[in-house]
Amino acid sequence: MVKPIKKRSPLWYELPLILQIIGGIIAYVLIRKDDPKKARNCLFLGIVLTVIQIFIIVGLMTSLGTENPLFVIASGSMTPELQVYDIVVINGNEPFESLTIGDVIVFHRPSGADRIIVHRIVSIELEEPFTLKTKGDANHSSINGTDFPITKQEYIGKVVNVIPQLGYVTQVLKPPVNYSIFLFILIIPVILHFRFKAENSDAS
Repeated sequence: MVKPIKKRSPLWYELPLILQIIGGIIAYVLIRKDDPKKARNCLFLGIVLTVIQIFIIVGLMTSLGTENPLFVIASGSMTPELQVYDIVVINGNEPFESLTIGDVIVFHRPSGADRIIVHRIVSIELEEPFTLKTKGDANHSSINGTDFPITKQEYIGKVVNVIPQLGYVTQVLKPPVNYSIFLFILIIPVILHFRFKAENSDAS
């Protein structure tokens, strides 16, 4: 006797959509016996989304020449050019020695290297070795140890594009909000799973 297929809710697709391959595996394990087609689709969707994400990340890192091509603006030192929560896209392939006055660059703070700064080049201090001075557009002057001396060692990349206000997403996904979202995503399929079991138990 062939076991009848019990259709599961389309909400199961939310797991691979949010959690990629992990969500696809969870959905597959929980519903494969009752709705094998949907289980396979969830797993396939999770794998495809994960592969696409990897290709995008690797592609950006390769083409822009940096491990992290995206940075969120965290202060108002570059207003009005850059607002807090704007995301800047940087090109690490831009040679340090080719930078000119007026370029906006991303670099490690030379004093302690404990912060990443996004400021504009205001002067070339030395040619040998090539050394820059920067300043935030909203700041009155350059800050020693933060804006200069900037050498090739501190340089990360040149800002080539700006995505306005998308950085708000990173705030939403900070703890503890991200934990709540993650739990909510997991709870819905679990509720659906036990509700489905209960309904089928009553029907039998």
